[in-house]
Amino acid sequence: MIEKREKWARLRMRTVAAIFALVFVVTAGRAFYLQVLQKERLVKLAEKQHQRVVALTPGRGGIFDQHNAPLAVSIEMDSCYAEVKHLENVPEAATRLAPLLGYSVAELEAKLKASRNFVWLGRRLAPEAAQKIRDLDLEGIGFVKETKRFYPNSEVAAHVIGFTGTDPGGLEGVERKYDSTILGNTGFLVTQRDALGRDIDLKQAGEGKSGTKGNNVVLTLDKNVQYIAEKELAQAVVKNGAKGGIAVVMEPETGRVLAMANYPTFNPNSPFKYGPTTLRNHAISDSFEPGSTFKIFLVAAALENHAIRPGDSFNCENGVYNFAGRTIHDTHKYATLTVPQILKYSSNIGAAKIGSRLGPERLYAALTGFGFGEKSDIDLPGEAGGLLRKQSKWYGIDLATISFGQGVTATALQIATAVSAVANGGNLMKPYLVDHIADDSGNVIKQFGPQVKRRVISPDTAKKVAQMLEGVVNEGGTGTGAAVDGYRVAGKTGTAQKADGRSYSAKKRTASFVGFVPLENPKLTILVVVDEPTTSPYGGVVAAPAFSAIAQQTLCYLKVPLDHSAKKKAEPVQEKKEAQPAPEAAEGGTVEGSVVAGNDAGSMPNFRGMSMRQVLRIMEKRGLNVKLQGSGRAVEQSPPPGSRITTQDPVWVRFVPSA
Repeated sequence: MIEKREKWARLRMRTVAAIFALVFVVTAGRAFYLQVLQKERLVKLAEKQHQRVVALTPGRGGIFDQHNAPLAVSIEMDSCYAEVKHLENVPEAATRLAPLLGYSVAELEAKLKASRNFVWLGRRLAPEAAQKIRDLDLEGIGFVKETKRFYPNSEVAAHVIGFTGTDPGGLEGVERKYDSTILGNTGFLVTQRDALGRDIDLKQAGEGKSGTKGNNVVLTLDKNVQYIAEKELAQAVVKNGAKGGIAVVMEPETGRVLAMANYPTFNPNSPFKYGPTTLRNHAISDSFEPGSTFKIFLVAAALENHAIRPGDSFNCENGVYNFAGRTIHDTHKYATLTVPQILKYSSNIGAAKIGSRLGPERLYAALTGFGFGEKSDIDLPGEAGGLLRKQSKWYGIDLATISFGQGVTATALQIATAVSAVANGGNLMKPYLVDHIADDSGNVIKQFGPQVKRRVISPDTAKKVAQMLEGVVNEGGTGTGAAVDGYRVAGKTGTAQKADGRSYSAKKRTASFVGFVPLENPKLTILVVVDEPTTSPYGGVVAAPAFSAIAQQTLCYLKVPLDHSAKKKAEPVQEKKEAQPAPEAAEGGTVEGSVVAGNDAGSMPNFRGMSMRQVLRIMEKRGLNVKLQGSGRAVEQSPPPGSRITTQDPVWVRFVPSA
């Protein structure tokens, strides 16, 4: 009996001991789990209960042109905050601070009284305002460095660079496309909170962290070429009373975009003052009917497919031609024209007949090969692909109208890229805007370069088309205004009616000129588009002179050697009778670089491309005192051509070496 009790007692003791041991093991394990394995998580949870992290604006890397000229930078500015509990007299502080922060005294006092303790008073203040607040020497008022985006060249390349919001993410352009690359790490401040979650104090400065900058983006743009393109485009739009305009400058051999201009433009330092139409990059986001510039690709396709030969002649029906139940008109009556003459005089009937010989299947294949109907995949957001319907959905008349650029749409960039394929010998290049990405020390992280998408025509075909396009710019062609003194130019005019609902507008036109220069070894492809001009609807009159001005100045700037085989442009004359309309309804009626025909003695001549001696001769006859800057050929002047001037007005002309 006694033995049984002793056994039972020992069993209970062991059971209790086992239970205690188990409880100890569980407790120790739990303690190990919480204090070792979960330490970091629990510490963070505890900190959240008595700390608040105040995010600071992250820095953004810079955007630079190809010569490392800054286009977008982040500058450090002071942001002002208040620790309300340290303010001795809130009403007095509000009275002294309100005028410097843009608040009314009542608004600022209410803001301070509503705060638990920490409150922002102003983010990224102007240096003058920040210094005036510092001079007040108020207890409880502090500053921290934050970054603000700044565009040092204002409007230059605004549509390409884009802009940022207040957060500060990229909203348009390169800023948006490369936002994750450019945006740096966010900095922060840490505040102490009480048991009720109210801010009670800032922790030591070491508890915070400044934001770090992101990577830099270096573009293919040249700031000087961009400026030239924007200046001449603006002049063309204003001079012709147009709605707007686009200019694109590319390297045909590589696809590098040297300039992409839109007018009207905007200042990215204050983008929210402008409407969405002004902010949009029309060079890539808007598609339009290209008009007669499309004849370049028609002729290239027909030559490549051996559907025609350069010497072939076509009956242009004296200006009226019935095709597929519709009537096609030429502006002037032509009998028989060769292929080069069809381009030179821009005959729609001739183009329609070349299209008929080529056939819809081969024409459609060629146009898609040149990149129409698809996005170019340039490194910018918001690109449109244009409209090129499937060949199976073409109606009878479509073969003819598409042959001369009607019933199809394209962006300015698509047209410039396709023409570059003719200029470089037949390769369709991928256009690109970013040359490389680098860190803050200048180390290259990612390099971009030329990419051949496909070969679209043979070098022999490209050379033949280029030689034909030179005729467009020479005497008698529709694009004589695009001639560049000292260089052989190949190009094509375009004039297209704009769609107005389901029909075409009787008045609204898009005038354009696209070409490349020099002819033999092209360095530049330039496209100028003028939207809804009111002076003349023709590309040869409206857009070609802007092409000439951009080309002349850019070639001088790039020091491209003169082509001594090029025909000399006409010497400036004081009076000139109205030129006879060139065959595409007056598209070649003026010569850029001459004194404007019919100007009276009180009008400023156009000196672009002239030598210093020519300028002095003209100004001497006008009796004006002109200040000359530099040497070589004239590239810039003030006042602009056509402005009313007197003998007392300050006049200057700037020259740069032509080679």
